[in-house]
Amino acid sequence: MKLLVCVAKTPDTTSKISFTDNNTRFNEAGVQFIVNPYDEWYALVRAVEIKEKLGGNVTVLTVGGADCEPILRKALAIGADDAVRIDKVSDDSMDIAHQIAEHARSQNYDIIFCGKETIDHNGSQVGGMIAAMLSLPYISLAVKLDIEDGKKVLYREVKGGTEILEVEGPMVLSAAKGMAEQRIPNMPGIMKARTKPLAIVPAVDVTRTSEVLAFSVPPAKKECTMVNPDQPEELVRLLREEAKAL
Repeated sequence: MKLLVCVAKTPDTTSKISFTDNNTRFNEAGVQFIVNPYDEWYALVRAVEIKEKLGGNVTVLTVGGADCEPILRKALAIGADDAVRIDKVSDDSMDIAHQIAEHARSQNYDIIFCGKETIDHNGSQVGGMIAAMLSLPYISLAVKLDIEDGKKVLYREVKGGTEILEVEGPMVLSAAKGMAEQRIPNMPGIMKARTKPLAIVPAVDVTRTSEVLAFSVPPAKKECTMVNPDQPEELVRLLREEAKAL
């Protein structure tokens, strides 16, 4: 099988968040970047598992500058066979989807994997856009993927139960928690990753469809209010009058 895994560079979850240029740009000074966890832990690992069981090739792809290459090398260390970096820095979801779709259009991938979202923007947009641009079926928030008799069987958690879908032919999916378990690169994998191919592909011209006006940090959490267990009426009053929960 020929599998493509889309990965993104995101700030480590412990990073201190601040903005520059009149709050229009994320301040990257001193920030450690990682592979987006949904892309790495679920999408990439499941693709590698399928390759190990059924054979095939796993390509990892990102849209970004040269500073994205360390995350591609980590993906190669986990088990991907080769990597592609589309040479463009963009925070526009439509632009990123166009870049990936243009690359994938001539590659005949059986499955295009995305994580359900990035942990910095939480947009959950790119996977669906890629599918639309390539006229492929799209299964979002998949928690399980099996290959049975050439068919892809996918499971999604929905209200009241689990939805099971079958797909024949190429498709795009976004992977959520449950799709796979995190893998830690081992030393042989890290050594092999240094020599695996990493292609740099020029970007295509795309008209930008969105603009960042400003970022803001969420308001600080209020201090916890302690209520004496012997005063349940005070708890009810706070829930009704202050929290507006009743």
